[in-house]
Parts: sequence; C-alpha cells; structure tokens
Amino acid sequence: MNSTAQSTNLTQQIRTLQREIPGMATSDGAGVKLMRSLGSGPYARLDPFLMLDEFSSVNPGDYIAGFPAHPHRGFDTVTYLLDGHMRHEDHMGNVGHISNGGVQWMTAGRGVIHSEMPEQVDGRMRGFQLWINLPASEKMKPALYRDIQPDQIPKQTLSHGGFVKVIAGSIVVEDKPVEGPIQGVTTEPLYLDVMLPAHTTFSIDVPELHHAFIYTYEGQVQIGERIVNNHSAGVLSEGGRLEVQSLGQETRFLVLAGKPIGEPVVQYGPFVMNTRAEIEQAVFDYQNGTLTEPAPH
Repeated sequence: MNSTAQSTNLTQQIRTLQREIPGMATSDGAGVKLMRSLGSGPYARLDPFLMLDEFSSVNPGDYIAGFPAHPHRGFDTVTYLLDGHMRHEDHMGNVGHISNGGVQWMTAGRGVIHSEMPEQVDGRMRGFQLWINLPASEKMKPALYRDIQPDQIPKQTLSHGGFVKVIAGSIVVEDKPVEGPIQGVTTEPLYLDVMLPAHTTFSIDVPELHHAFIYTYEGQVQIGERIVNNHSAGVLSEGGRLEVQSLGQETRFLVLAGKPIGEPVVQYGPFVMNTRAEIEQAVFDYQNGTLTEPAPH
C-alpha cells in the first residue's frame, strides 16, 4: 500500500482502545501521595510520553511536604493544577506561581534543579504532572520554563453543555478552531482537558500517526465497545478520529497525543537519556555540581 492510501485509511479510521493502565497508588517528592498510570512500570510508557501522575487530596498531610529541590535532565515536565496553589523555584533564580487551572511547562534540557512547593496549608490540592521525552538532539539544550495562567488557556463550550480546554496543540471542535498556548514543540503534543455531561460524545480529528491516550479522572468513558475506568489511562490505536462517550454521569478526562520519537529510552530516576553512559554522565554531573552548566559547543 502506498503512503497516500495508508494515510487516507488512517484518516477514516476511528481510534480504538488498545489497553488500559490503571493508576497505582504511590508517593513521590517528600511523601506526596499520588496515582501513577503511565510510568508505573518500564513497559507502561507511550512514546513520547514517559509518565503521568494524578494528585488529589483535601488532607494537607498528603501534599504539604511538596517536592523539595531535585534535578532533571532530558525531558519536559508539565504541571497542570486543577485546584490549589503551588510555588516553583529553580537554580536560575526563576520563581513562578500556578493556581486553579494554571500550567507550568518546563523543559529540563541539559539540567535544571527546581522545587514545587504548596502555597497553602489546607484545602484541596488536585492536578497532574506529565513527563514528555525530548529527542536526543534536544536533551542537552538550555533549560527553560513557562508559567501559563488560567485565562491564557482557551475553554470552548460544547453544544451539549460540556467543554474542552486546550493546553497544547490545536483542534477543530464543532467546526470551531481552537489553539492552545503551547505550540512549536518537536513532539507536537496535544493536551486537552474535557468535561462531558452524562450520555454525550466528544469527537475530534487528531494527527493520524501520533501516539495517543486518554486519562479519566472523574467517572468513566467508553471508546468503541470498551470502557476506560476512573483513574486509568486508556492507550489508543492509530487513526485520524477520536470519539469518546460518557456514561451515566458527568465525566472529566485528559486527551494526550504526541509525535513518537522512536529512540532508545534509558531512565534513572529524574534523568532520561538514550544510553546508559549518558545516564552515568548525568549522575556524575549532578554529584559534581555541573549538571546545570552550559553545554559545551
């Protein structure tokens, strides 16, 4: 089959559910309790996505210790805060704040040392952290980050009363083009937050060869004949069309899609590189205080 015919078939093809990755209870940072779906094991990845964590609690003991200063190299981290208030600081002197509905998009590149600490002592803290891999050509580029305030994220109301927020990438929904604030990333990520009333459907075209999954965090959804349960990631087949149906209650879920990198992934904690030697170099650089120095020409 030639490439044009293959592309046409994929465009007409509705994505199906290939597998479900249930969220697993764990903790990270200084004891923050969370649910980890993607990234819960070495085979629970979906190129270019490395990990997705959900955190949600009204108990300060579950989140108050936060994520004190820690290093990263070789990937992007995306923090999307639904409820609460969090302060970010890094070794470059940057300080940022995100609160209800805000996002921080950070490229660790060669290296960053940062902290993410709650700016509240009670109340609900709820959100997600997503790790997106970088290609080898970008793993050693300078670190950078962007704080995106809630009013910078477009929210499109749907005809049945639901809505979609577009954090990254662009979509056309109900004949309306919507463009998120994050554009120009090599992996072309699409990051949506969708709310559906009971017994309604959300349908969009997505890049046909992108890897994609959804994460349901309120209620359940149906894709084809299969169900994605609450607090679970549903990995999707290739195809040019995504159709998601809510069941008997209001439902919220994330849609994530990205262009696969197709390179080896070697991970050691907060370092994600292509070879074991590069991981050993990252550990050496961190131990010797050179993780964040400018990369040599």
